Amino acid sequence: MVQSRALPIVESWKERARELRLDAHVVYSASKDPRMPWYVKLIAALVVGYLFSPIDLIPDFIPVLGYMDDLVIVPLGLLLVVKLIPEDVLAEHREAARARKDVPKKWRAAAAIVTVWTLLATLVLFYVLTRSLKVR
Repeated sequence: MVQSRALPIVESWKERARELRLDAHVVYSASKDPRMPWYVKLIAALVVGYLFSPIDLIPDFIPVLGYMDDLVIVPLGLLLVVKLIPEDVLAEHREAARARKDVPKKWRAAAAIVTVWTLLATLVLFYVLTRSLKVR
């Protein structure tokens, strides 16, 4: 049987995807650690929030560009945060993430993000409506 040359590439991509998922959980749990600098916590919150957000900067229905944010922005953001996390904190949280069996439910994060987006949209709508009524 002829062995495909694409198979090792697919396996390496799958392994990298697993590492990114692990890094997402590491960043999420490390962002709650009091040993983390405030600016790393802020960047981590933005990256994890964008990762779990149902709203993208570039909508997915746009051909090719729609998935670029998922394929470029998120991994680069995770990489940045992982590089900024102090080594001892990173090692501790990475080990805990590998040992953890019960991964946090995504619906909690999604519900929080949807709530924040809804509140922001409501505030913007309220602001626009009150401004338009004052103009008249």
